[in-house]
Amino acid sequence: MIPATFHDLQDATVFITGGGSGIGAVVTEAFIAQGAKVGFVDIMDASDTARALGERYGNEPLALQCDVTDVTALHAAMDQTVATFGPLKAVVNNAANDLRMDALTVSEAQWAEMVDVNLKHYFFSCQKAGQLMKDGGSIINFSSTSYMIASTNMAPYVSCNAGILGLTRALAREWGPKGIRVNALAPGWVLTEKQLAKWATPEALEEFRESLCLKQMLEPEDIPGTVLFLASDISKMMTAQTLVVDGGKSMLG
Repeated sequence: MIPATFHDLQDATVFITGGGSGIGAVVTEAFIAQGAKVGFVDIMDASDTARALGERYGNEPLALQCDVTDVTALHAAMDQTVATFGPLKAVVNNAANDLRMDALTVSEAQWAEMVDVNLKHYFFSCQKAGQLMKDGGSIINFSSTSYMIASTNMAPYVSCNAGILGLTRALAREWGPKGIRVNALAPGWVLTEKQLAKWATPEALEEFRESLCLKQMLEPEDIPGTVLFLASDISKMMTAQTLVVDGGKSMLG
């Protein structure tokens, strides 16, 4: 799956939000293939996915059904992962909702819901990771290039993704003395099943493809290599950074 082996991820404990579907599922599999011990949460029951990974790799992740906006449940899932597998080496905050909405009609309730899933849970997952990582570790916060290219009809989502960058830098500064690295990963438009079903019309795909430096759309499999790199000690002096994986779109606008 990934044409590289990160030896220090063998038997390392990793926690992932949104790890049962979309990009998150591919990231979960990438860590499992490296021999990491993975606990992940997803709003849907992903136990079948976990069993399938266990059968394929002989290394079954701990799949926990959880709404990440429920901070108590989220923290309990992180505690359960550590109790099952041992001290945390890496946390990947990936769960998000890129709902489209007209900025003129966004209600207070909609704004709060979007912030809860796209920013609030990131902070509280990081907070718990900071408490659990007694010997240091790596936190990877998924953002997106949406705020770099000013994506339209996504103002709450775009705002949260810009906020993730501020959160990442603040925590990297605060927790650096504890040996905790905090970095962000900003993918471009990745063609997950959800994107293909909802928004990837032939016209939109062609227009977007032509705006890229590399003339091909991103697939979910294009993302986890960068996540593994940031989780591994091979990037041990990288923190407060944002790595962009978008085919060059954000460089061209």
